[in-house]
Amino acid sequence: MAITLEHLTKRYEGHAVVYDVSLEIGEGELFVLLGPSGSGKSTVLRMIAGLTASDGGRVLLHGRDVSGVSPQQRGVGFVFQHYALFQHMTVAENIEFGLRIQRVAPAERRRRREELLELVGLAGLGNRLPRQLSGGQQQRVALARALAPRPDVLLLDEPFGALDARIRVEMRRSLRQIQHELGITAIFVTHDQEEAFELCDRLGIMSTGRLLEYGPPVDLYLRPRTEFAATFLGSANLLLGTASASGIELGTARFPLHTQAEPPETPRRVQVLFRPEDVALAASVDALSGTALGAGTVERIAFTGAYERLLLRLPALASVRPIAPPVPFGHDSLYVEATRSQDQSRRFPLQTGDAAWVGVLRIHALAHPGLRFLLVATEGSGSQPGLDFGGPLARLSSARVTVLGVGLDAPELRLLLDAYRQQLNLPVAPQSRVTGDPLAEAVVREVEREIYDLVILPAVGRDLLPLIERVLETGEQHLLLVPATPSAARERVDLPKKALICVAGGEASKTDVHFAGRLLRHLGTDSVLLSVVEADGEASAEEPERGRAERFMEAGVRTLAALGVTARTVVRVGPLREAIQAEMAQGDYGLLVLGAPALPMAAARIRPLVTGPLPCPVLLVRSPYAAAGMVRAAASEDALVEEVIA
Repeated sequence: MAITLEHLTKRYEGHAVVYDVSLEIGEGELFVLLGPSGSGKSTVLRMIAGLTASDGGRVLLHGRDVSGVSPQQRGVGFVFQHYALFQHMTVAENIEFGLRIQRVAPAERRRRREELLELVGLAGLGNRLPRQLSGGQQQRVALARALAPRPDVLLLDEPFGALDARIRVEMRRSLRQIQHELGITAIFVTHDQEEAFELCDRLGIMSTGRLLEYGPPVDLYLRPRTEFAATFLGSANLLLGTASASGIELGTARFPLHTQAEPPETPRRVQVLFRPEDVALAASVDALSGTALGAGTVERIAFTGAYERLLLRLPALASVRPIAPPVPFGHDSLYVEATRSQDQSRRFPLQTGDAAWVGVLRIHALAHPGLRFLLVATEGSGSQPGLDFGGPLARLSSARVTVLGVGLDAPELRLLLDAYRQQLNLPVAPQSRVTGDPLAEAVVREVEREIYDLVILPAVGRDLLPLIERVLETGEQHLLLVPATPSAARERVDLPKKALICVAGGEASKTDVHFAGRLLRHLGTDSVLLSVVEADGEASAEEPERGRAERFMEAGVRTLAALGVTARTVVRVGPLREAIQAEMAQGDYGLLVLGAPALPMAAARIRPLVTGPLPCPVLLVRSPYAAAGMVRAAASEDALVEEVIA
């Protein structure tokens, strides 16, 4: 193999930005790493080049371990996004720079320079300065400079990101031709899906520092294995349906199974993918191609040249949860994206507001990952309430569970798990791991290793504060804190029959409602959405704020209803801490849900939670809009939760 990566890992300030990436790339292959900004793809490239030191794993180039070798000795050519040309040097001098460092003879430098200028389409421009060239021409110079020392591998970090659309297309075609002619192995990093499809032999998809899946682009597009790949690669219609012996079910729509795999003996949830080009539209159900999904209304039409893109709204389907396109907050409809050729558009013209029947020509079913829980077990009896609460929650929600034994030896954890399995009768046996690391370090390493939706922790003392801070800064999981010592009136912490969801409105609070709904729908739990309007003494200022809160919560009630959760709303006026405290005292709540808007996730706001007794389990919902370290609580707010839960 030309490039081999073995368990490559990189951490910044204790947080993994690349985790356990392993990959093999063959001789002469052009491999594209695709992913959103911040997914770790550029860091992988820099570790291969030696520009960034790795914290674990190995890099092998043509079988040679170069992990401890300097960048100059690795035989790697690197092309950056912003050219990185020497502005005081001519094109010719830029291309020859690496050869001069290698002390190549002048005649050989000139011959190699002219060869590369011709190869990249810049023959006769060697005497120009970079500022006299267009952006596309400068990037061609950067490519020629990277190729001049005849590197073993070529690394390109979003090299066309600063170019306009037309030049990008030209450069992609030129690069592919040059790479084929030279037969050089290359890795190309981009977040542009069209660019990835056009260039690659194989494609790898990265997210949150992990290489999720890789393979030929047609396989990843038509038959992805993960929800992220399905929704990130092009437009996708992704619904949560049911697989049974008779086929795939989406409401009343039935799709036969076209697979060699044995059909499931009992119905199970699956994710059903169909691309916009797999959607058929017709004026009546009889004229419809494919399997009828339902009658819809055209919400939006966009002309894109060769194709017409449409968004259609359909009534909600029984037992079907939409994943993509996302349903707007407060709506209970189903949205479907479709593309049509201009010929199809002429034969059945549609405009916004028109009705049309929607059919599906082809589907691909993915295993539904469901929720993933991490239950933390520690020495003594302090972690038992967390297991007692988290176990039944996992069983009812069909979650996959990992039990992390911290400070326990293997026999102790086996005894704990045996009792745990007998008590819960989980559909999927829990995994278990034992570690002797400190608690905070152990949990952080585990959420780096695996992607979890929820970490369930026993709320024991001040030593949990560093753990909570670090877990909130690592990954995208939420936290459930379970009282380690039940109140005097209770012998154990029971599953909630009623939950209080504190919301402040806005985009971040939508995450609170969505995730709380995903949990509570399995429990049959009633919910109360609470919003607090902090009065400033002027009724004229209070009324608009109250109206905004009421509109948001009514939308939240509809969103929860679509998930099967019954909810009502409460708006209180007054200081925040007194309002939440009064509502907690008035209602018999078994779960308190606090998100980034109601509880900024900073140490000052978390400290009262872990140092004082909890009246019930507390779910901290981590919002994607509240990045770690961005939210800072004022000193006057430090005692908010302490007073609420006292």
